[in-house]
Amino acid sequence: MPNPARIIDMASAFYDSCVLFTASDLGVFAKLAETGEADADTLARELQLSPRGALLLLDACVALELLEKNGEIYRNSEDAAVFLTPNSPADLSKAIRYNRDVYAAWGKLRELAKTGLSVEKPEIHLGEDEQRTRDFVLSMHGRALGIGQAVVPQLDLSGCKKLFDVGGGPGTYSALIARRWPEIECTVLDLPGVVRVADELLAAQGMSGKVKTLAGDYRVAEFPAGNDAVIFFGMLHQESPDSIRDLFKRAHISLNPGGVVYVMDMMTDRTHARPKFSALFAVNMALTTENGWVFSDAELGGWLKETGFCDFSVKPLAPPMPHWLACARKA
Repeated sequence: MPNPARIIDMASAFYDSCVLFTASDLGVFAKLAETGEADADTLARELQLSPRGALLLLDACVALELLEKNGEIYRNSEDAAVFLTPNSPADLSKAIRYNRDVYAAWGKLRELAKTGLSVEKPEIHLGEDEQRTRDFVLSMHGRALGIGQAVVPQLDLSGCKKLFDVGGGPGTYSALIARRWPEIECTVLDLPGVVRVADELLAAQGMSGKVKTLAGDYRVAEFPAGNDAVIFFGMLHQESPDSIRDLFKRAHISLNPGGVVYVMDMMTDRTHARPKFSALFAVNMALTTENGWVFSDAELGGWLKETGFCDFSVKPLAPPMPHWLACARKA
């Protein structure tokens, strides 16, 4: 017999995300990491919140198992302590800010369905709005730190001396690669507003001398020659098929014979409906970028073959990562 529970849960799923975003932004988890535990009045006073509002938010966090409550005392749950506190090596609090920032765009999904056009200009978080751009790049840095731990060890860059990171955002993947293979010279290409934040992040990691940045629009910028590897990590989902083909053609030209191209991105199967997260992420990208979508692994292999690459392979990263990693070589 049909059960309405799944549909009811789906209709209220945004309750969970709003509680998560708000508690994170207001510093609830960071404060409890600092104090260990506290009652609602203390947290309200320390975080400059309404006592009533704080109590409602904290109890909602308990319901979501983000906090634990003993009598009137709150403390971080194990998950919050690991993934939502600033000094934790697995902190995701910056990474989830991207989801928070696109929340308003999802409220305009009806408009996308009617027009087929994005409801938000990508320029807002790619240089036009300085704070949104900074938040976006910091969020991508947080995500890349987590994803990079899974993907970088799977790269075969033995013998590689020069790597070009197209649309590399905060430069995090290049920094992780340069730490693992100190002999590789990495260059990150991205828009000027993005590169400004990337330079700060690279300096803070002590990687300014190991990872170079190049300000420019990868859609039209010339790729430097002599690369042993070119990577497209988490950025092709905002490009049309023609743009992707053009990027692969220029990557092929820039590579030395035998050079390798790696693509790490969300992908679907041939139906474009599975995996579920990839299909939903395609909607997210369409809402926020002109050509946003998610391509299939088969489409990716076809484009790489069309543009002169061989030895194509692709595989999903291990859960909980929703990404796929593909590789091909220049003959």
